[in-house]
Amino acid sequence: MRKPIRRALVSVYDKNRLIEVGTTLHLAGVEIFSTGSTAKNLADAGIPVVEVSQYTEFPEIMGGRVKTLHPRIHGGILADQNNPEHLAAIADLGIAPFDLVIINLYPFAETIASGAPFEECIEQIDIGGPSMLRGAAKNHGSVAVISHTDQYDQLIAAIAAGGFTDVERRELALQVFRTTAQYDLAIATWLGQANENELPDWFGQIWSRKSSLRYGENPHQDAAIYSGLTSGVVNAQQLHGKEMSFNNYTDADAAWRAVLDHRDPAVAIMKHANPCGVAVCELGVAIAYQHAHECDPVSAFGGVVAANRKVDLAMAEPLSKIFTEVLIAPDFDQDALELLMKKPSIRILKCEVTTIDTLELRPVSGGVLLQKTDLIDAQGDSPAHWSQVSGDPVDLQTMKDLEFAWRSVRSVKSNAILLAKMTASVGIGMGQVNRVDSARLAVARAGDRVKGSVAASDAFFPFADGLQILIDAGVTAVVQPGGSVRDEEVIAAAKAAGIAMFFTNTRHFSHA
Repeated sequence: MRKPIRRALVSVYDKNRLIEVGTTLHLAGVEIFSTGSTAKNLADAGIPVVEVSQYTEFPEIMGGRVKTLHPRIHGGILADQNNPEHLAAIADLGIAPFDLVIINLYPFAETIASGAPFEECIEQIDIGGPSMLRGAAKNHGSVAVISHTDQYDQLIAAIAAGGFTDVERRELALQVFRTTAQYDLAIATWLGQANENELPDWFGQIWSRKSSLRYGENPHQDAAIYSGLTSGVVNAQQLHGKEMSFNNYTDADAAWRAVLDHRDPAVAIMKHANPCGVAVCELGVAIAYQHAHECDPVSAFGGVVAANRKVDLAMAEPLSKIFTEVLIAPDFDQDALELLMKKPSIRILKCEVTTIDTLELRPVSGGVLLQKTDLIDAQGDSPAHWSQVSGDPVDLQTMKDLEFAWRSVRSVKSNAILLAKMTASVGIGMGQVNRVDSARLAVARAGDRVKGSVAASDAFFPFADGLQILIDAGVTAVVQPGGSVRDEEVIAAAKAAGIAMFFTNTRHFSHA
């Protein structure tokens, strides 16, 4: 059953389609009450409107801070029209009940995002708007409430149909409480901001379900994906392919982050959230892909590929011959896209390159862990700030390989060892419970390519044994954080072998 709309309260910051909505209400015989600039816009368009200050017999004061905070307004919004006592109470006071409230809020989030001064941000904290929205939403049995301009088409259709149904009003009320929750969270987060070098003592985030997934990591696990920010893999545009799975998203996110760690054209191939190949090449992503794939072709089968530059036909051609679950890049040449789209199963994502979020959230039972993101561009990641603790000065190519290896090892789960040559990984050891096993795994995967390569270790060598495995295999230079109580023992092994070793004094240990 639809409830007719006789009286409407309209007070909007965003005037988009206001005249269209006002005209629709007027032609349907709805009495319109409004405030300030909203009322003026309606009146200037020839739409009859009752100014709220005229109705309440109380002027707007304090530059508009107080205009709708009045019993005649809130009484009309909150009166349960199915309750005779409520109707009698407002009738005695000459209060008209509202059937429709149309409110959109001051743009607080947009204002703080613009870098506006504190005082300007404070003035964009809406008080009357949320109060009226929440009141109407609470009383949705009697009042329909519109909180977003994208609900106007639904409003116009409902007016033509004779009003909103109970179910429709309840859904509109739900959207209000979600809207005001997000609004209040933005204000509380902003006001509670600590020094940028400190983590907050209180924080929250609104997550909106983007889609349900077929299942989670395993078929018996229900799963969905939620969006909370405007950028990142969740918001990538899927251009082709089957529906993304839970594991597709985790690998795509890991691969995307891995290529964003590099300044030059880079490609990463990810499997089970670990790289099976990473490479950079100044000549472009086609050669970078070739070199990344050569690192571990067996594991690359069924992997997720990310590139930090536009994918061209030269990269697409070899990639199209390998079974690949997901390809993610900032853009694609049309001929490359057409070739790749001939493969029905590959998922192709176009993702905007943005800065990496500075905070990282990990759920644990009973709460969450929050930390500053392990960003690769910290001062210790520049070779200019490294300390050479053994060996002769290295040539330019060796230093480029060391920096590449150091940037790449961040994306490897610890304990992590990455071997590199000509700015491409040639062997990766990851996820082992000791660094010796990681060193052995990296060497085994590199095979003959280990000779003359360089190595990066994401954390220090606790003993010389892990380093000795690399030395014996033919590694010529090593970069590692340093900081072990046995550093002197490790340095002595490097000196004895005549290899160059550098300490970064920062680490990129990835535990999860």
